[in-house]
Amino acid sequence: MEDRNQKIAIGSDHAGYPLKIKIKEFLLGKGYEVEDYGTHSEESTDYPDYVHPLASDIEKRVFPKGIVICGSGNGVNMTVNKHQGIRSALCWNVEITRLARRHNDANILALAGRFTGEKEAIEMVEVFLNTSFEGGRHQRRLDKIPCP
Repeated sequence: MEDRNQKIAIGSDHAGYPLKIKIKEFLLGKGYEVEDYGTHSEESTDYPDYVHPLASDIEKRVFPKGIVICGSGNGVNMTVNKHQGIRSALCWNVEITRLARRHNDANILALAGRFTGEKEAIEMVEVFLNTSFEGGRHQRRLDKIPCP
């Protein structure tokens, strides 16, 4: 069930900026409250400056979920996954996105801005926001992720 009043965090670097703007417009049109951590242009910049604060706020439960975007998706994904409370999934299609939510309870969706089309990205965002975690045996596995 979609919560149209839900808040979501979004951030990108310069390579992810054009796709971020399209996703942000989609989310605002659906009634989501969107916190944009930047960047705010296509001028070259460093993604950690934007996605570390986003990941910290998700860890603090300021936002339940987030979306991060860079050229390949790898850099932003690696960066946010340094945070203990983050389970970011680099997704490249709808089914991977669905499984990231169902089986891994992903709380951040990482996208490749240079390799993901707008239509596919919007479909992945919808699935990310509207798919529930299954729990059960998957919870046992998630409990083993944090470093002892």
